[in-house]
Parts: sequence; structure tokens; C-alpha cells
Amino acid sequence: MGKKVILLLLLFISTVSLNAQTNAKDQKEKNQIEDPDNLAKEYFSQIMGVALSATSNLKLYEFIYDWIGTPYRLGGGTKKGIDCSGFAFELYNKVFSTLIGTNSRNIFSMVNPINKEELKEGDLVFFKIGSRSITHMGVYMGNNKFAHASSSKGVMISDLDEDYWRRYYYKGGRLLAKLRE
Repeated sequence: MGKKVILLLLLFISTVSLNAQTNAKDQKEKNQIEDPDNLAKEYFSQIMGVALSATSNLKLYEFIYDWIGTPYRLGGGTKKGIDCSGFAFELYNKVFSTLIGTNSRNIFSMVNPINKEELKEGDLVFFKIGSRSITHMGVYMGNNKFAHASSSKGVMISDLDEDYWRRYYYKGGRLLAKLRE
């Protein structure tokens, strides 16, 4: 009788193990076919010109895409009109659940300055346009691209290597760790 119980137990364990392996394989195949994240990442890569990786923050790209074309309005903070710091404020609030300042100079005081080569997805970029102080900012997306609210075209994606942005680029910044907690 002891041998029968052991044999039945082994049979049960092997059946459960086989079912688990089959279910895992089926789920993996289903995810490859129906996984909207992979499709969304491909889509955002193509329309935004940024190569998204498996570690990319899809919520960041969805937020940016949703705001593209929103008109510029100094001091604005809604889809009816927004300025550069308002856009960064909304993005950090919705994507990272973090409250930041409401003007570019104030926000710059909340970051650790970093070199352009160190920029990562979600970092901030700051510009001094026709001034000795910071006058514009955006959110880095990768591949030298950043999203921002342009005074002439509203929320858009630009390239840090464009002559205009290269000329006025000041610094990149990463939010201080204590703010991200």
C-alpha cells in the first residue's frame, strides 16, 4: 500500500508539473500575440522616432503622445493650453506620481545637474534662450529626443542635435532622489 501511494503521488506531481509547463507555454504564446505593450512600444518607436526598449516607461510615451499638439499658453496647465514647465509638472505628476515646481528655474533647483551624455528617459533638459537664466525645459525621451511645449508649435518632440536646441542647451537634470520617494 505504501508503494501505491508513492506511485500515485509521483504520477500526480508529474501531471501537475506537465500542466504547469503547458500553461506557461500557452500563456507565453498568447502574450506574444496579444501583448499590447510590445505593439504600443513599436508604435511609439515609429511615430516618436525613439527606440523603446523592454525597460522603457510606456506610461511616459503614452502621456507624451496624448499631449502632442496641445497649444502653448504661458502659465497654462491644461489641454486647452500649456507652457513648458506646466507640461513637465503634469507629466511628472501623472507618470511618476511626483510633484515638481511650476517654473523652469524652480524645477532646476530640484535636480542634480547631469551631462548630456548621462541623460536617461524621464530626465529633464534645460535651456537658456536669449537670457542668462533658464527660460525653457523639456523631458528627455532617449535618442537625443525630448518632449516639450514650444511657444510656436505647442507640445511636440524635438532633437537636442538640432542647431537651435544645441545652441541654447544649458544642462540636463535628474530629480533628487528624495523627491522620487
